[in-house]
Amino acid sequence: MKKTTLLVLAAGMGSRYGGLKQLDPIGPNGETIIDYSIYDAIRSGFQKIVFVIRESFKDEFIELFNKKTKGLIEVEYVTQEINKVPSQLGYNLDREKPWGTGHAILMAKDCIDGPFAVINADDFYGQEAFDAMATYLKNNITEKENCMVGYQLKNTISENGHVSRGVCEIGNNSQLVSVVERTKIGKKDDGIYYEDNSEWLPLDTDSIVSMNFWGFTSNLFEELEKQFADFIKEKGQELKSEFFIPTVVESLMQKNISEFKVLKSTAKWFGVTYKEDKEMAVSAINELISKGTYPANLWNNN
Repeated sequence: MKKTTLLVLAAGMGSRYGGLKQLDPIGPNGETIIDYSIYDAIRSGFQKIVFVIRESFKDEFIELFNKKTKGLIEVEYVTQEINKVPSQLGYNLDREKPWGTGHAILMAKDCIDGPFAVINADDFYGQEAFDAMATYLKNNITEKENCMVGYQLKNTISENGHVSRGVCEIGNNSQLVSVVERTKIGKKDDGIYYEDNSEWLPLDTDSIVSMNFWGFTSNLFEELEKQFADFIKEKGQELKSEFFIPTVVESLMQKNISEFKVLKSTAKWFGVTYKEDKEMAVSAINELISKGTYPANLWNNN
């Protein structure tokens, strides 16, 4: 039987945060946001975790999370680097920015052979979302219908700067109609806006957005390889263009390769996009601990 896998995208450099936010503690015993995602994934029934990381912090990361997950769940690690592109294709050697979340998923191709979920390392998703995703991956997902967890836009905004979100249109039976990656969304006095060609345009605060919590089958990788090769051919000489998951999803829907069921969550997002976000994240975790959602020490058995 194929294992239900959680793919954790932890290769981001944290330029807006100012450091390795993946390893920055927010829990009372040094827990990171990733720790809470792992904890939720294990109790929701995921059987394997694959981390996408960078060579520059690989040893430190593996040592830390091998200790925490030992005896609890199977774990593998892969790396995302700028030079991991099809050998016959060239790119701008001055580029420093990673190729994006779609490329990060592709790096795990050889580690996953069944249904899997994708999350960002620096976002908190909540137990409810992991339960819904795990149930869908075990009972409902097919090559023709994948899924995503959708959040209300107003619950996903940082007080400290703009964020990137996939803004969704939802149709009948909670089917995803479209998703557009908006890389600059922020609060203003009279609402929430996104930037488009230097113009700030309003967004409905109740809009459903993607926080990159997706559910796929391993058939995704064949299409990812094709799309990434096309992306490099078109944009490989650019320094900042990225291969985003929502772009891949939009293409899958347009080609009638797969539909996407939206599993809605009313959870309040928190994360560490900016250094100033950490205080809020610490407070939110402490509140969840006081409610009994999490123990004060997640890994007291290690």
